[in-house]
Amino acid sequence: MFTIKGKTGEWEVVIGLETHIEVLSQSKLFSGASADYNPTIAPNTQVSMVDVAMPGMLPVLNEYCVDQAIKFGLGINAKISHTSRFARKQYFYPDLPQGYQISQPAEEPPVVGRGWVEIMSDDGKPKKILIERAHLEQDAGKLKHDVHPTKSFADYNRTGVALLEIVSFIDVTNKEENSFITSPDEAERYLRQIREIARALGVSKANMEEGSMRADVNVSVRPVGATYFNERCEIKNMVSFKFIKAAIEYEAKRQIEILENGGTIERNTMRYHPDENITTVMRSKEDALDYRYFPDPDLLPLVITDEQIERIRKSMPELPTATRARYIEKFGLPEYDAARLTETVDISHWFDAAVGDKPARAKGIANWMISELFAHPENYDITNEKSGIVDGMRIITPNDLAELVDMVAASEINGKQAKDIFIKMLDGEDGTPRAIADKFGMKQLTDTGAIEKIIDEVIANNPGQVEQYKSGKTGLLGFFVGNVMKASGGKANPAIVNEILKNKLN
Repeated sequence: MFTIKGKTGEWEVVIGLETHIEVLSQSKLFSGASADYNPTIAPNTQVSMVDVAMPGMLPVLNEYCVDQAIKFGLGINAKISHTSRFARKQYFYPDLPQGYQISQPAEEPPVVGRGWVEIMSDDGKPKKILIERAHLEQDAGKLKHDVHPTKSFADYNRTGVALLEIVSFIDVTNKEENSFITSPDEAERYLRQIREIARALGVSKANMEEGSMRADVNVSVRPVGATYFNERCEIKNMVSFKFIKAAIEYEAKRQIEILENGGTIERNTMRYHPDENITTVMRSKEDALDYRYFPDPDLLPLVITDEQIERIRKSMPELPTATRARYIEKFGLPEYDAARLTETVDISHWFDAAVGDKPARAKGIANWMISELFAHPENYDITNEKSGIVDGMRIITPNDLAELVDMVAASEINGKQAKDIFIKMLDGEDGTPRAIADKFGMKQLTDTGAIEKIIDEVIANNPGQVEQYKSGKTGLLGFFVGNVMKASGGKANPAIVNEILKNKLN
């Protein structure tokens, strides 16, 4: 259990997360403008009249974005609401040209209701984190302060892009034991799980570096063992796992110091300063009343049918948690290997394609991918779309790695030869691993007669070491194996070499 030691005793942290992910779609939530927002696109070139609230322009709901929200909801084991509404959330800021944001009010059912995800707790046990809701809303624009020395500019390309806001749940009645986040590490694990699900389902890129995933972090503290909840503060727009963890710890210590000195926590919205590792007050925290929600008069209530939900459920791929379980149970992979191979859906698809219908090669494929292939991302196409020499570079395919592993298993080549073949592929050598082995004479020597002849020569040339071995220095076996391998040019089968040497030396 994560605790912080204060002057008066141990304190625990209570953490709530409001996670925003940009929904992958071709057009925006309520307009036909392109939703392909990225910093390389010229400012204000992907903006419709709906996005900037021109008079008479009516929003039209993007059905695909609704499907994406439903898909994510099913991925987090949530209840899908059959009826929900959109409302106008009133606030004024230069990056919001409408003067309001179309969202779904907190007091009414959203598209996605109560759900949960499972993470590993700090105690190393599975922990179910409850999710209160996930609702659709518009993204705002982006202000640019570094273009001119005295002026700021607004880029509305991102305005109106669909966001899915996922709100974790803290049961203030304390009926759901162990259901919320209580440490910086658990916060990171939860966010990575959200990202993993969103990417696996194709709902979002969920990339913090580019801003398609960001989080508002609510932090409060209480003495260890307390059942009540103190006031919280919200740290806005966090876009780094590292900074989120650091901000939580700093904010928790700040609140503990205030409480231990007899003060009270004011419900404020905070800003985190990574260079100084501190949080400061941005403004007092708004309540729902401050936003003056009211139903959007231009949008009808959203109605979702059971048929629509089932259609989406049937289209969903295997989620990473299920894939990991399959790798562990079916292939006997360690948890670490299974986790690395499910970091993205593309990686797990590549692994599955390499394993094919031969489970016995799974461990070998996993070893090669994790220890070798991941170190050379430029030399493999994880989407399986490329093969051979592409733009002057050799692309290693699932079939290449499968053949290499099969050749080692069949004793056609040994481990060193396999590594040499792999290096040649990295260096741009075309052809299959078997063709490369043939071309460079890398086939393993398995002829026992030929190997025995080499061994006899090595034994004859090292009589002193033979006597030492026979007198009990059996560690010299490695010396003889090394010399045989050197004499065979690295081609001799090590298992055969070991067997014949032991027989002759004993």
